[in-house]
Amino acid sequence: MHEAAYPELGMSVGIVCGICPRACKLAEGGIGECGARANLRGAVKAISYGYVCSAAVDPVEKKPLHHFLPGTGIFSIAAPGCNLHCAMCQNWQISQVRPKEAGTPEGMELPPEDVPAKAAEYGCPSVAYTYTEPLVNYEYTLDSCRLCRKAGLKNVLVTAAWVNEGPLKKLCEFVDAANVDLKGFSEEFYRETCDATLAPVLNSLKVMKKAGVFLEVTNLVIPGRNDSDAMLKGLVEWVAGELGPETPMHFSRFFPQHRLNDAPPTPEKTLLRAKELATGAGLKHVYLGNVSLPGGEDTACAGCGKTVIERRGYSILANRLESGKCPSCARPVNGVWA
Repeated sequence: MHEAAYPELGMSVGIVCGICPRACKLAEGGIGECGARANLRGAVKAISYGYVCSAAVDPVEKKPLHHFLPGTGIFSIAAPGCNLHCAMCQNWQISQVRPKEAGTPEGMELPPEDVPAKAAEYGCPSVAYTYTEPLVNYEYTLDSCRLCRKAGLKNVLVTAAWVNEGPLKKLCEFVDAANVDLKGFSEEFYRETCDATLAPVLNSLKVMKKAGVFLEVTNLVIPGRNDSDAMLKGLVEWVAGELGPETPMHFSRFFPQHRLNDAPPTPEKTLLRAKELATGAGLKHVYLGNVSLPGGEDTACAGCGKTVIERRGYSILANRLESGKCPSCARPVNGVWA
C-alpha cells in the first residue's frame, strides 16, 4: 500500500481519483477501472506500488525509439493495470489485470530504490516504464524516475498519455523521452475502440513537448478502424504542426488479437500510404514497424536525405552519425545520441 497522489474529496461518493480523465468515483473499498488504485479507509492507495508484473532488458528500438541512444539496452519494467480498455491491446494479459482484492498485487517485488541498481546490473543507461500504462501506477513511476535520475540514468515513458495535466507536469521533470501511442485521430475511434477520449492525449503531447521531453509517436494502423486517408492525414498534420516536422513518427502493422479478431493484418500498401501522407505533411522521420520493408526503419538526414542509421528489426546495421550530426552535410539530427 502506498498513499496515492491527487485524490479529490467527493460530497457523497467517497473519493474521486485525480490522475486521469476517467475520474473514478471510489466508495470505501472500491477499485478504479485501471485496477491499480483503490479507496482504503478513506484514502486513495496505489495498491500495486513496489510490484512489477514484467521486467526485462530490451533493445531501445523495441519501445520503439529510433532517435534515443540507438543500439543500447533499456531496463524495461511494468506494474499491472491500464486506464484504457483497447480492443486491440497487445499486452492485455498484464495491462487488464484487476486484483481480486485490494492489497493483493500480482507480480514480483521491485521497490523504486532497487530500480537504478537493477538497470546498472544489466549495463543499461536508461529505464523504460512500459508494457502496461505507467501513468496509472503514477507514484511508483514518479519515485523510480526520481531515483534513476539521481543515479545518472535516463527515464523513458511508453504510454497512451491519457492523464491529467497536473500529474503529468510533475512527472515530466524527471522524464527524458517518451513514445506516445496516438491510437487514432477521432473522438469516435477513441470512444469505441479504447473506451477513452482523444483530447487529453493531444494535450499531454503538447505538455511533454513544452517540458522538454524528447518525443516519438506511434500509431497502430488497423484496417477499417483508423486507416482512412482522412484520419491518417489529420494525425500526421497535427504531429507536424504541434510537435514539429522532425518528430519521429512510427506506423505499426496490426495483427488480430485480444477482442479485435475481426480485422485482418494491416496490408503493407496501407503502411506505405501512411508514410506517404506523413512525408507529404512535412514529417522527416517516418518509420514502419511490425513489418519488414526495405528502408522502413532506417533514419535519414532531414537535410540532405542521406541514410545515417540502417536497421533491421531491432538491430543496428550501421550508425554513421558523428556527434549527432549527418556525416555528409553536418546537419544535426533530432534526437538524444549520447
